[in-house]
Amino acid sequence: MSLPRVIAVAPGSPAARAGLVEGDEILSLDGVQPRDVIEWHLLVDEPEVVLDVRRGGLERQVTVTKRSGEPLGADVDAAIFDEVQTCDNHCEFCFIYQLPPGMRRSLYLKDDDYRLSFLYGNFTTLTRFTEIDLERVVSEGLSPLYVSIHATDPEVRADLLRNRRGATSLRWLRALLDHDVTVHGQIVVCPGVNDGAVLADTLAGVLDEYPELASLAVVPLGISDHSDESRMRPHSLAEAETVVDIVEDWQDVYRTVLGHRLVYAADEYYLLARRPFPAAEAYEGFAMHEDGIGMARTFEAEFHGAADDVTRPQAGFFAWVDGAPAEGYRAPRTTGTTCGTSAPIGPDVPLGGTSEPIGPGVPVQLGRRRPAPDAPIGVLTAPYGAQVLAPLLAGVERDDVRIVEVPNRFFGGNIGVTGLMVGEDVARVLAEQPAGHRYLLPDVCLSQDRFLDGTTVADLPRPVEVVPTDGAALRAALGLPLPASPTPA
Repeated sequence: MSLPRVIAVAPGSPAARAGLVEGDEILSLDGVQPRDVIEWHLLVDEPEVVLDVRRGGLERQVTVTKRSGEPLGADVDAAIFDEVQTCDNHCEFCFIYQLPPGMRRSLYLKDDDYRLSFLYGNFTTLTRFTEIDLERVVSEGLSPLYVSIHATDPEVRADLLRNRRGATSLRWLRALLDHDVTVHGQIVVCPGVNDGAVLADTLAGVLDEYPELASLAVVPLGISDHSDESRMRPHSLAEAETVVDIVEDWQDVYRTVLGHRLVYAADEYYLLARRPFPAAEAYEGFAMHEDGIGMARTFEAEFHGAADDVTRPQAGFFAWVDGAPAEGYRAPRTTGTTCGTSAPIGPDVPLGGTSEPIGPGVPVQLGRRRPAPDAPIGVLTAPYGAQVLAPLLAGVERDDVRIVEVPNRFFGGNIGVTGLMVGEDVARVLAEQPAGHRYLLPDVCLSQDRFLDGTTVADLPRPVEVVPTDGAALRAALGLPLPASPTPA
């Protein structure tokens, strides 16, 4: 069991007033050694907290006095202090098995930990869930959770997980729902395995056994060049069309029986099936936005100024690996400083030596010639992102904005989402682009300034501006005014 280490103390906070400093190792809180950041927050919620800490090899006590419920004002370096509950399934479609060699060791760790489901939105199969886990979830209100269903037929699910407990572990899903825990489900569809009639049977099983699910995402199999599973392959056009048809048919059934659609196909399916995305209202609040459900419609609404601000946490497959428990338990995409300098970034920080703001806080590479603010713009994005952006950018009133598509050779296969772009691929594409242009890079492919392949923005051959991955931020970076609001009649 590792000890939580303090990585930041807010000035003027109770922790700062009590003398807690960055680098302190926390031995215990009121005599309790916390297992994870969930327990940490419960323990520091008291008006008086006695911390046993180790500093410079010496142990001491720090007593914090504060108002009940007032934040402690200290961040620690991890979400889990005891051992992460690793996954003992052997799913053919698991993306961990499809990673190329040579990446950071932490990226190859498979978790099946309900705590990371609560903190990060990771999906758990519940094959390692226990009565003790259920008791903690219920007693501490750890909700919502995210559960991988894949199939409700016990034999099919056990086959998909390659784990005999896969046939019975959904009993814990029933128990969670019985205790009013909010649960979002997911089905990863593998062509020829759990699509077609099996998918329809699964959606029928959900209605029969788990109708209280908050939402259910149906997502396509991602298959890289590094998979060696013979059954796993990309969808054909006809298969993608069938999945969309099945989902939309069952949306009608769920609306009739439950009063809401419940199940949604990922945006990728509409791209694969070459069909338009459903209307924004069809997503009923975008409950599974971070699982790729309704992202395109949300981005479109933000780009046109028709959506409220959306807080986008760093959800995703590798979020918890690099994430310290900052706000939302996600690591920041960027450090909030210009690359290669400690100067702060904000809407009034100039680009290219001018006083003209360039948008909502974008790190820019320094130490080389920077483009002028009115230079032509290339928007870097992956193949799926290019399909979403193309109709939006076609409608803007400037002809010097273009999409710079970045094919994913690092992972290969059918991997085409922007969040899995890596520096190696971005650098290859940028090297062929003209110098002196502005290049916008969406922050969704970064974690603490790093790409998944370990490279950084500073390693790229052209200066880039890192822009938050939302429509409003892109519009601001392009220097486009928001559309005028319609005048009330």
